[in-house]
Amino acid sequence: MRYARGRRESGQVAIEYLGFIPILMLVAMAAIQIGLVAYTAQQAGTAARAGARAASLQQDARQACTQAVSNWLARGTTCATAPGGDTVTVTATVHIPSIIPAWDGFGEAVKTATMPLDH
Repeated sequence: MRYARGRRESGQVAIEYLGFIPILMLVAMAAIQIGLVAYTAQQAGTAARAGARAASLQQDARQACTQAVSNWLARGTTCATAPGGDTVTVTATVHIPSIIPAWDGFGEAVKTATMPLDH
């Protein structure tokens, strides 16, 4: 009788673990998405600095901007150049991808960099 009771309890624990798996999966997906947002913001900053550096040397800022980001983010990257006297400002916009294929609600990471023009 004691053996049967212990076996029933272990079955209940297994069912409780199965119920907890969706919560663990949701937390894991949220952590991955937060990391992806942070990585995209870092890549936007890198793109803005590379574009501003290229523009300050009278080179193609847009090409430098898109080449500075990871290949899988380059398609969603745009760069705008704004000269201003002795400086040039480049604004890089990188689309933030989602790990959920049908949902695209994270927007874009926008970073700006300003550098002096090389005369």
